[in-house]
Amino acid sequence: MKKFSLVVAIALFGCTLFGSTLKKSELTSSKEPTQTLYYGGDILTMDGDKPKYVEAVITRDGKIIYAGKKATAFKNFSGKTVGIDLQGKTMMPGFIEPHVHPSIAAIILGGDIVAPHDWDVPDGLKKGVSGHKAYLARLKESIEKYGKKDSVLFIWGYHQLWHGDLNRDMLNKLAPKIPVVVIHRSFHEAFLNDAAIKLMKVKEEDYKGNTQVEFKRGHFFEGGWLALVPRIAPYLINPTRYKKGLHDMSILITQNGITTVAEQGFPESNFKMEYSMLKSEMAKNPPYDVYNVFNGTQLYNANGNSNEKAYEWMEKASKYNTKNIKMLPKEVKLYADGAIYSLAMQMKGGYSDGFKGQWMTPLKLFEEQMNFYWDKGYKIHIHANGDLGIQRCLDITRKMMQRHPRKNHQLTLHHLGYFTAAQADEMQELGIEASVNPYYLWALTDKYSQYGLGKKRAENMVPMKLLLDRNISFSLHSDFGMAPLEPLTLAWTAVNRMTSGGNFVSQDQKIDVYSALKGITINAARTLSLEKSLGSIKVGKVANFTLLAENPLKVKPMHIKDIKVLGVVYHGKSYSSLVKHEQ
Repeated sequence: MKKFSLVVAIALFGCTLFGSTLKKSELTSSKEPTQTLYYGGDILTMDGDKPKYVEAVITRDGKIIYAGKKATAFKNFSGKTVGIDLQGKTMMPGFIEPHVHPSIAAIILGGDIVAPHDWDVPDGLKKGVSGHKAYLARLKESIEKYGKKDSVLFIWGYHQLWHGDLNRDMLNKLAPKIPVVVIHRSFHEAFLNDAAIKLMKVKEEDYKGNTQVEFKRGHFFEGGWLALVPRIAPYLINPTRYKKGLHDMSILITQNGITTVAEQGFPESNFKMEYSMLKSEMAKNPPYDVYNVFNGTQLYNANGNSNEKAYEWMEKASKYNTKNIKMLPKEVKLYADGAIYSLAMQMKGGYSDGFKGQWMTPLKLFEEQMNFYWDKGYKIHIHANGDLGIQRCLDITRKMMQRHPRKNHQLTLHHLGYFTAAQADEMQELGIEASVNPYYLWALTDKYSQYGLGKKRAENMVPMKLLLDRNISFSLHSDFGMAPLEPLTLAWTAVNRMTSGGNFVSQDQKIDVYSALKGITINAARTLSLEKSLGSIKVGKVANFTLLAENPLKVKPMHIKDIKVLGVVYHGKSYSSLVKHEQ
């Protein structure tokens, strides 16, 4: 939705952060400065339930040491200090993306995109396409441009409601000799042609009895796709393309004001390869940190189908921490129902048009995993989309609370594509929190009103006001590429509830701008159990800031997504997003 330019944050404040040089001066010239004073603009702290501003902020050694009146700052901190005049611009806590997948981002950005809507990425604008013939034509163009006989071309973005049917035979005709894998818009399913099946040595007998694999159609979905991914990991994590994708992800993260991201479910397929590639990208010291929540399902599979062995691995994983990569201790990601983009989420009312809900994890195993990590004192994050899938999580949590009560467990449901007021009541009662993707409403409402869900349910997806009214803490996330890596776009969607067709729906579920901003700052920090160090401008916290051309609280709500991100301050060091990156 937002227009990008090919930029990356690499310059210090000495460069043109706001389009003109900032007024920068040493308040004393006796010695090398050790402190930085920010003043002269709207400094929105995000500390508290209502908007709060301070006149000045001072940072030292990557931390905030003062936030308050400018006069007091000048009086008490004049020595060894550099002053930065914000010239009327806005400074906020650094944006936090609490649910993104660097591994998926690397695959999407390292391959090609042919999707229903436009995607503006470092490679340029990938125009959206609708209609079966037009889609196949674009696939053919992509294969001719990027395909190679000795490597797999991954093309992301297919959706049957926009693009019609797809199967192995169609791909064989488009690419008889070039290995191609078309990944669904949801990233929860994929289609393989013969050349890809042959090159990756995918064997039909290995998937006998798996009801989520249609081998003749080359179709792997939900649990079938999860079973396939580890086996084809060396092709998914192609070093050249994967590194390029991670680099592009860093560009998107920084130019959109994000200073902290979290991988919700690490690793996705192969720990050694994913960690090695991520470590290589983060060794370049981009201005953001990565926190990893462990993937309980993948680590279960990788450790002999044993929750106990997976847990033992998690408990020792801190040895993989680096300066800017951290394994979040005592946190795990589990998976309930299928993807909303596939219309595979589990819905109490079912679907029209032949769609069917799916479970990502067999129900017995899912309940075992929830109880296992609950008893280990872990904070549990759960992929849950439909009201039936969410109800399953609520029911299990209720039984766990009765069997083994826990205070402040902060079990967090992620995505929440569709839920009811009664379920929000249960969440409040059980102490469950949320991280939601409001972009579903923009991307899917118009189409799902016609197919699958029907008008009433489609127009009431992601009803965040139900959470806000019950004081349930919730953050906003992109789950890239389920939404763009644009926190302001997420906030804009939550505030306006407008669809891709320009329709304003379920206006009773709009949330106020400040609450939306909390979802990308302090509440996002809480989702990751990092609220004591990140998410607001407060003495003692990390000096991560996002610099904006305008104050989101002082513009028209429809303008929020178009506010220009001018740069970031990361651990006290300042970076501008206005310097072109040379690849």
